[in-house]
Amino acid sequence: MSEHDLPDDVVDEAERLTRLARNAVDDDEATAYENHREDLLSEHEFTARIREEDDVLVLHPDEWVEDGTIRVERIGDTDRAVEIPLSAPGDEDDWEAVEAHNAALVESVADAHGPVHAANCRAFVDFLGNHYVRRVEDATAAEVDVFLSEYYPRNAWPSDDQRDVVEQSLELLFEAVGADVPGRPRRK
Repeated sequence: MSEHDLPDDVVDEAERLTRLARNAVDDDEATAYENHREDLLSEHEFTARIREEDDVLVLHPDEWVEDGTIRVERIGDTDRAVEIPLSAPGDEDDWEAVEAHNAALVESVADAHGPVHAANCRAFVDFLGNHYVRRVEDATAAEVDVFLSEYYPRNAWPSDDQRDVVEQSLELLFEAVGADVPGRPRRK
């Protein structure tokens, strides 16, 4: 556990569920993700709110809230809360630099391994860039999981050939930066 009272895997899952709720195609789906997040957090006597002014997910102890309002006098130790920025950091220049970096990696995979792998890699870097403004080598295991389970099947429109090799494509992309795919065992 970190200095806050939540296990790191609970924090990661709460963030993942929040992002899924934001990207849900209908209100019922969004509500289901939000309810799942609340159930998960309630097991630890925590709750979540979105701080709108800076678009941050705040996970904090239930005891801080009375009648839906955070009671400042109940906050003894602010380190117990977890704050997770939901918006991409930085400005357009940051996005452009990340996009240029990631596009060069996709190009290197295309040159070495062909268009099927390149299409999968392009889908992954689009996901990373548009949702997190993140370079390939900075991707997390949770982001890879969201890409493979949610984004890829719904938004990449992969061919059967692409779908059959997507995990290998990610390995090739991460190899281009000298890394393993986060949270995934290396395929033989």
